[in-house]
Amino acid sequence: MPKEFVKMGLGIYLYLMLRKSLYQFLIILLSLSYSFVIVAQGIEICDNAVDDDGNGLIDLNDPGCVCQSPEPPSLIPNPSFEATNCCPSGNRQLSCADTWIQASEATTDYYHRCGYFMRDEFPVPLPLPDGDAYIGFRNGRFTQNPNPNWKEYTGACLLSPLLAGTQYTFQFHIGFLDSNTSPPMKVVFYGTTDCTNLPFGGGDRQFGCPLNGPGWKVLGEVWVSGNNRWVQYEISTIPDEDIAAIAIGPDCNELNLSTNPYYFLDNLILADTESFGPTFEEIGHPCTPGFTLKASEKANAAYQWYRDGIALLGENSRELQLNRIEGSYQVLTSTDQSCLVSNLYTYQIPRFSYTADISICPEDTYSFGDEELNTSGTYIDTFPNENGCDSTVLLNLTVVSDVQDTVEAYFFKGENFRMGPYNFSKPTQAELRFTSSLGCDSLVYLTLLEYPVYIPNAFSPNDDGINDSFRLFGSEDLISIESLSIFDRWGNLLFQQKGGDHFEWNGYTANEEVETGIYVYLVEIRLHDGRRKVLSGDIAVVK
Repeated sequence: MPKEFVKMGLGIYLYLMLRKSLYQFLIILLSLSYSFVIVAQGIEICDNAVDDDGNGLIDLNDPGCVCQSPEPPSLIPNPSFEATNCCPSGNRQLSCADTWIQASEATTDYYHRCGYFMRDEFPVPLPLPDGDAYIGFRNGRFTQNPNPNWKEYTGACLLSPLLAGTQYTFQFHIGFLDSNTSPPMKVVFYGTTDCTNLPFGGGDRQFGCPLNGPGWKVLGEVWVSGNNRWVQYEISTIPDEDIAAIAIGPDCNELNLSTNPYYFLDNLILADTESFGPTFEEIGHPCTPGFTLKASEKANAAYQWYRDGIALLGENSRELQLNRIEGSYQVLTSTDQSCLVSNLYTYQIPRFSYTADISICPEDTYSFGDEELNTSGTYIDTFPNENGCDSTVLLNLTVVSDVQDTVEAYFFKGENFRMGPYNFSKPTQAELRFTSSLGCDSLVYLTLLEYPVYIPNAFSPNDDGINDSFRLFGSEDLISIESLSIFDRWGNLLFQQKGGDHFEWNGYTANEEVETGIYVYLVEIRLHDGRRKVLSGDIAVVK
């Protein structure tokens, strides 16, 4: 074979091999590019704490992680009382709430931001659990026109009946005022097979609960209690017959109270139990490291816990210990048929703050944390309480110095002057030592003076120019007279002078001379310190 042919064949071979390699390289490059696109446009896995699709959102924060909401649609129409027929303008207007029925003769109250929203006597805790409306109801009336059977109920005809043999859950929020106005009570969930049984007890304000009439039965009940807040409760029931209408309110027991109890209702969700998301039970105190959330039980369900929407890897049981890590927690339950996610549980470790005003004597110290303080000032420290919660204390410490004071006081002749344990009946100058409730000593330099006031006990109104009128004598810079009154021995007012600079009585009443005898004077004096004092005594009229 010629060498040229061999060379040409070798070149063609190399050329073909090179083209094949380039083709394979392009195939590999395209394959890699495709793989990158697939990863970049992947599907978010909702329980691995990883941003699988690269959009910056992880797990439940990603809109691709869709699960059923914790509150299913309610079989009770208008469950939060939002839809209105009219805006309420006062009490007893439940008819303004669309579809709701005033179930009892005793009337519930309807509140909505579009009109009458809050009652001065019963200020609702804010914020509301849902929306802009709620209702209020009583469990008896005891202060005016007492009637322990004045029990107020609200009722509704259901969108579809509760089916016999099916388990349902009734979730509701109840609002409380203080524990005196809203004492613990039993809330009862009543049912009836026929919507025509609403309302009940028409015209009879003594009727009480629906069981006092035909057609009603108890579907469930729960004890409730709270103080100036809203609390969510739930009742589970399996009716033994189809239920078409419901009523909510107090139990049938008559109470004996000194106040009129009052409560609020909002966000009434009624659905088959399988439709509800999991709820939480708190175990322990929120300040302790062992504080735990326990999810409600769901048959054949798997559990996954989340904090701030991101899965907590390995946390797959009904209970989660929070380990004092703050955040918003949720739990997701899943079965072969569905998944349900709970409401958010916001966990914040309680923190408390106090202000203390403390005074000590100069020779004492005050223990504050690790310090022994003996200087006036403001100090701050944080201490754990018995539950492990932080309590920040702002201490205002005052060191009470030895107090020395100078007091000048006055008293009238014949009186006693008292200062603390000391008692004086004549003018004096003295050093008085006192001990305060803290045990600190104080020294008072007392100068006690007698008011220079002379009140005569007789005068002779005979116009001889000697002692013809009754008047007081004293130092004008120490006292001023506000009024002078003269009475006979039977208490009749004979003379009175108010205001002016010159106070005296000339022995006349109604332009006639009084008889010789004993009369009573009453003098109101303003002292130098602004206080007023009344002096009284006998004055003899001599002729």
